[in-house]
Amino acid sequence: MILAALMAGWFLPVRGATLGFAQNVIFAGIFGLFFLHGLRLSRHEVAKAARGWRLQAAMLVFCFGAMPLAGWALSQTFAAAGSVLPPLVIAGLVYTSILPSTVQSAISYTSIAGGNVAASVVGAALSNLAGIILTPLLAALLLSHNGGLIFNGEIIIKIAVLLLLPFALGQAAQYWLGSWAAKQKKLLSIFDKSVILLAVYIAFAGAVASGALGQITRDTWTALLLAISLLLAFAFGGAFILGKMLKLERRDKISLLYAGAHKSIATGAPMAAILFGSNAGLIILPAVIYHIAQLIFSAPLAARLAAQNGASRPQVI
Repeated sequence: MILAALMAGWFLPVRGATLGFAQNVIFAGIFGLFFLHGLRLSRHEVAKAARGWRLQAAMLVFCFGAMPLAGWALSQTFAAAGSVLPPLVIAGLVYTSILPSTVQSAISYTSIAGGNVAASVVGAALSNLAGIILTPLLAALLLSHNGGLIFNGEIIIKIAVLLLLPFALGQAAQYWLGSWAAKQKKLLSIFDKSVILLAVYIAFAGAVASGALGQITRDTWTALLLAISLLLAFAFGGAFILGKMLKLERRDKISLLYAGAHKSIATGAPMAAILFGSNAGLIILPAVIYHIAQLIFSAPLAARLAAQNGASRPQVI
């Protein structure tokens, strides 16, 4: 579906007043998306995470510490080497590295591999909660000069109104709407995916209309795939090494592996629309490729871990 949204943006660009209207629709969708995040994130689950603070802290430090440093170092290496990657795509490498973990895929692969599913559920939730604040702050720190981001009062207000406010409202509304949300998982999942796909489509459609994607050549694709491969190798290799250094139990190591290495396009695409505006199309391109690559790589890895662990069936949440 993400690839289909990319292709739609490529062949059906959006221009002028239509683009402005579409971006306003996206902002409304983002408000609803983060309201639902707040509505569905159980405060009980967050409190339970405190009991496994060592693993949860490792997930957060790797996701928002080690990965951003790796993404920044990689971007500086490609920039210094005179890479064919456009500056906004190089900035997109950094943006990919500062995103929070995925929720659904990290938990699913942890289950298949025989990891600690409960820890992954809480860790992914905490990562996305922290990402509402940490991702924009890291973007301001690392991308203010070369990523098309002007971190000013308007951006801060957008983050507060479109991310923090709806999340807080969702948390407050759990008493009245929590049971309804639990019964409407399929409907709310459709809404989530629709907002994400629309955000990807509008970002690319706007980039095509502006001519920005004209910078993407065959050599650019080759360099970008190399960069994503290196970042992916660091993500999985680094998370594995960190788990061994901390001497975590095997199940916890698997949870750290997936929660630490995965990056969320579900958060990345809508947030890029807020942070980068018309530059979002090129900046989220590395994140989209990384997201697809992490799913492809994770499947055989999970099967291998399950075989080593003697797990005959996934854990049931």
